[in-house]
Amino acid sequence: MSQPLPAAADTVLTGAHVRTLDPERPWASAVAVKGGLITAVGEERDVRDWRGAHTEVIDLAGATLTPGLVDGHSHPVWGVEMSAGLDLSGCRDLAGLRDALSAAARAAGRGDWVLAWGLDHNVFGGRPVHRELIEPALGGVPAFIRLYDGHSALASGPALAAAGIDGPRAFEQRAEVVCDPDGRPTGHLVEHAAMDLMGPVLPRPTAAERRARLLTLLGGMAATGLTGAHVMDLEGTDVLDLLTGIEDGGDLPVRLRIAPWCMPGADTGDLDELIALQKRAGRHWQVGGVKFFMDGTVEGGTAWLEHADCHGQGTEAFWPDPATYTRAVHRLARAGVRTATHAIGDAAVRHVLDTVEALADPGQRGRHRIEHIETVPDAQLPRFAALGVAASMQPTHTAYTRADHTDEWSKRVGEERAGRAWRCRDLRDAGAVLVLGSDWPIAHYDPRGVLATARLRRPAGAPDTAPVTAEQALTGEMALEGCTSHAALAVGEEAYAGRIAPGFRADLTALGVDPVTAPADELGEAPVALTMTGGVVVHRGVG
Repeated sequence: MSQPLPAAADTVLTGAHVRTLDPERPWASAVAVKGGLITAVGEERDVRDWRGAHTEVIDLAGATLTPGLVDGHSHPVWGVEMSAGLDLSGCRDLAGLRDALSAAARAAGRGDWVLAWGLDHNVFGGRPVHRELIEPALGGVPAFIRLYDGHSALASGPALAAAGIDGPRAFEQRAEVVCDPDGRPTGHLVEHAAMDLMGPVLPRPTAAERRARLLTLLGGMAATGLTGAHVMDLEGTDVLDLLTGIEDGGDLPVRLRIAPWCMPGADTGDLDELIALQKRAGRHWQVGGVKFFMDGTVEGGTAWLEHADCHGQGTEAFWPDPATYTRAVHRLARAGVRTATHAIGDAAVRHVLDTVEALADPGQRGRHRIEHIETVPDAQLPRFAALGVAASMQPTHTAYTRADHTDEWSKRVGEERAGRAWRCRDLRDAGAVLVLGSDWPIAHYDPRGVLATARLRRPAGAPDTAPVTAEQALTGEMALEGCTSHAALAVGEEAYAGRIAPGFRADLTALGVDPVTAPADELGEAPVALTMTGGVVVHRGVG
């Protein structure tokens, strides 16, 4: 049926296979947009009723149009600093790491540092992370290397000396300057508080460099089909000033929903400041929610597990007193603030669910989500749907594990827990809202890779790689919902985002293949025909 408009559309998208994810109208072939919103959904014959003298008509030539793809867990602003320097994600062994660092050290000028990121724990071949393994390659140049998990780093001796780190430190959160039996730092810094000790001496980008890098990154994200990201950090309100300054000159190409951190030691005043921050917003960004950490990472020995890992670690929460975490979440919930909690280990997941269940007002339960959920037992699965807690997971993180359990993650948790890794399908089948993301820069932000890996349980284009817990593969439709309709549900935006329907945001992605039915290996490299955010075309494919 034709849907006449009160005024001509700004843009009409036609010639598409439109997957609306709207149960009232699952399919269409044309969409009209005006003022940043979808105003009509219909067929080719309706286009003549929607267009005016100034309407732009875009023929998508058979591409599949879906609701705009959203990264459910990302760090774009913080990540431009986290990803500074040498990308070590391609290193597979210690020899390759040393070669890369040696080349970077030779290229360094007087007073320069070697900064690097993305280093896989598996590169060390089971050895403890130690600066002695890399220092001969550096020739005295100070180096700071972030490991892939974002929760640990390796600093060389000169780098430690520059920061005045010469022994163990005490922290309010579970963090550690790892030292040898004689009290000398090994260079391994575990968790954010330990890594932050390096902050005062590390090279930092200028404000102009930071702005340029962020805009380049967001443009790259849009080129892969992303229209939005749930941002799981806020390092100071200067980030909001940065975003405001960018919007003074134009629109952000990717919509950002930002959840600032709440760390152990936060008092009532800190919580009140987090509540007040929820009012901050721009055209394509807003503060929405608060991010907690209930644990760290398996590889770092800081995931909170019901039973210790193979090194006898992992039995403590990130918050030394977990009850203070519960009280903080409850205070925010009473103020109407949504929370997202990093919980990787089974004990951490259980405690977050217990915290939500203990809310005095059951109506406050559906405002919360758990990030990562790398291992969880059967008994916890139905609690997500029962409590309205969304599961936020990153399928591409399975690339850091192996199906035969010879990787560091699997060896740490043991066979039983490794056998229940990243239970995406079990959570969906149990009725949970399941939002998918990348955790960039921990893994690449490209949503095509996220969608493909969710179906394959291995990287797209790598058929010889054995899938990790293959039974946890999602269907194509489930994966797409994880980046669209379920992403909207997870943040309470389901009334105006995540579907293609009149009145919804004009955030749209057009791919050269159908992301639901195309072979997943093809999806990983699918052409992105168009990305539209807020009714503005922010990327057009070639041809």
